[in-house]
Amino acid sequence: MRGALARLSPGTPLRDGIDRVVRSKAGALLVLSDDPEVLSICSGGFLVDAPFSPQRLSELAKMDGAIIISNDGGRIARANVHLVPDPTVPTSETGTRHRTAERVARSLDVPVVSASEEMGVINVYAGGSKRQLQETSRLLDRANQALQTLERYKTRLDDAIGNLTALEVEDVVTVRDVVSVVQRGEMVTRIADEIETMIIELGVDARLLRLQLDEIYTEINDELDLVVADYLPPHRNVEDTLTEMSRLRDDDVLDARVALSTLHLPDAELAHEIAPKGLRLLNRVKVLSSELAAKIANHFGELTRLQRATIDDLMAVDGVDETIAGTVKETLARVTETTILDQYS
Repeated sequence: MRGALARLSPGTPLRDGIDRVVRSKAGALLVLSDDPEVLSICSGGFLVDAPFSPQRLSELAKMDGAIIISNDGGRIARANVHLVPDPTVPTSETGTRHRTAERVARSLDVPVVSASEEMGVINVYAGGSKRQLQETSRLLDRANQALQTLERYKTRLDDAIGNLTALEVEDVVTVRDVVSVVQRGEMVTRIADEIETMIIELGVDARLLRLQLDEIYTEINDELDLVVADYLPPHRNVEDTLTEMSRLRDDDVLDARVALSTLHLPDAELAHEIAPKGLRLLNRVKVLSSELAAKIANHFGELTRLQRATIDDLMAVDGVDETIAGTVKETLARVTETTILDQYS
């Protein structure tokens, strides 16, 4: 879908051509691929094989049939063709043009654009999903509102992570505290993902939005990965867990018990206490690689044991010399002190 939206963003020749079609009160059905499987469902029409231009597209759309655009968007392959997709492919559309568009997109996994003749609505079908193109001004308003929502959720996520750090230092973390961070992190990710799609859809008009999103969303994924890695059982990995979380509906993400199920903690209840491995705090030690940090965390098993470890204890880990051990001790002590002062100041 994002690839299709990028090809249809404002300022592109394809979007210019579709806008011309809509302004002329004509409809259009465009398949943005001329692969053999697309041509195999084409019946009749004309072989055009001409360079693409918005003017040509507008003229060809005056005929009733579909228009086939090359994969690179540089040529109009065919026009006025009758598409014969698999009739057993399910569709939720009612109009003939839209039904055909959805069936072609679903059965062949190619992007298809349908412009309504009467309503002037432009729908994009790709990857089994559908998106209605909107006017630039309206889309910018939605994107700015989404950015404000993202800022609020990001602030709540930062507060939750700060609270989790304080609880980890004091060794009083509960499963609910961990789930709360994961829930907020997933919602922030979903909002940022939606804004990313809007930015792609806006094309050149989204430069400022891109800068704002990058500023707000920087390093969130890394932090969330480390929170999850700190509490996962040995047989689970972070990527699978976050993928499972991403498949939940919004209401399920906000349900603490459903969100907890994605962590696969054995016999865990929300009120149960749980100990982190210390991987997230070790990540703040600049001299440590991610591999060495994981090796240290696995060696000690829990953050409390890591905090009590001496220089000699740390040096027992393969790859840790006296300098690294000293830096780890200093960093953990500083994080502990700063966290406690922030918590009670």
